[in-house]
Amino acid sequence: MDHRRTETIYLVVSPGLETACAEELSERGHTPTFIGKGGVAFTGRLQDLYQVNLWSRTASRVLIRLGTLRSRAFPDLYKKAVRLPWGRFIKPETAIVLRASSHQSRLGQTDRIAETLEAAINRSLGRSTNPSGNAPQLVLARIVNDEVTLSIDSSGERLHRRGYRQTATRAPLRETLAAGILRLLGWDGRAPLVDPMCGSGTFVIEAALLAAQRAPGLQRTFAFMAWPGYRPGLWTRLCDEASRQQKTSLPRIQGIDASPRAIAAARQNSLRSGCAENIQLFQQRLEDVPPEGPGAGWVVCNPPYGHRLPLGSRPEDFYQNLGDQLKRIYPGWRLALVCPDDRLARATGLPLTPIATLNNGGLTIQLFATPP
Repeated sequence: MDHRRTETIYLVVSPGLETACAEELSERGHTPTFIGKGGVAFTGRLQDLYQVNLWSRTASRVLIRLGTLRSRAFPDLYKKAVRLPWGRFIKPETAIVLRASSHQSRLGQTDRIAETLEAAINRSLGRSTNPSGNAPQLVLARIVNDEVTLSIDSSGERLHRRGYRQTATRAPLRETLAAGILRLLGWDGRAPLVDPMCGSGTFVIEAALLAAQRAPGLQRTFAFMAWPGYRPGLWTRLCDEASRQQKTSLPRIQGIDASPRAIAAARQNSLRSGCAENIQLFQQRLEDVPPEGPGAGWVVCNPPYGHRLPLGSRPEDFYQNLGDQLKRIYPGWRLALVCPDDRLARATGLPLTPIATLNNGGLTIQLFATPP
C-alpha cells in the first residue's frame, strides 16, 4: 500500500456500536463517509490505517476496499477480478483465505465464488496455486444485486483480541463490546467506575485502558505487517507516540466478584493489560459489600442472563435481589446493566431506560441505564 495513496477504509462493527465507532473515528481526526448496519467507513492513507488498528476500541476488523465490480457470470468475475491490484496487499508467497457472501445475485454459490476469486488472485500474483501458511491473508467478497465488493483485511485476528485476556470465565464479554458500552454510556474516564460482577475483568480493564489513554493495539500484531508495503519504522513511531500519551492519574476503577476463580482471572488479565496498578479487585459477595457514599460515579454490570450461567427457575428473583443490592450499596450512583430483555430489567426495580440493542456472542442483548 502506497503511503501517499488514499483508500476507502471500512471498519466492521458489532451491531449497535456503529455510532460509538463513528464518534471514536471523529475524535481521532477521521471523517466518516458512511455509517450503516455493521460498519463505518472513511477515506485515509497508510498511516491512518495503522492508527485505526492501533487505537480503535470498538471495531472488530479494519478492511481496505480493493474494488467494486458488477458481474453475473463466473468467467466474467474471473476476468474482472484478475485485473485488480492484489499485489499491493498480498505477497506471492502469502496464503489467502476467501470468505464470500451473496444476496439477491446471479452468482449465488459462495464456494464457487471463492474458488473463482482465488484463481484470479493466484493468476494476478503470478503463481499457479494458493500456498499454505500459518498466517493467511483474509479476503472478503460480498455480492449484493450482482455488485461485488472485494476487501482486504488489515487486522488479522479480530480487534477484540487485545492480547491481555488469556484467562476467561464462562460467559465473558467481548472487549470491543465492553469498550463500546462505556462510550454509549458517556463514561469518559474521569468518574469512578465499579463492576460488582466483574467476571474476568473485561469492563474494568477496558475502563482502565480508556482512562489511561492506552492504545488497545499496542500488545499485538496485525495482518498489514505482512503486506508488501509495510513500513515498520512508521509503525514503531506511532506506537512510541501512543506510549508517550498515556496518563498515570486515573479515577477509582474497581471490580468485585463472588467467585475466587473469576477474581484470579481478572487479576491475571489486568496484569497482562499493563493497567493492574489502576484497578482494585475484590472477591466478595454482593450482599457483603458495604454501602458507598452517595452519587460518586458509575456502576456497570453484566449479570448472568441464564443462557450460559444458570439462574434457576425464576431469574426475576435474581434480578430483583440484584436491584435491591445495587440500591443499597450505591445510592445516587448512575447504574448500567446489560440484560437480554425488558422483563429482567424491570424485575430489578431500578428506573432503567434502554440505551442500545447490542449483540454478545450471537445473543441479542440490551443496554439499560438509570437517568442522570
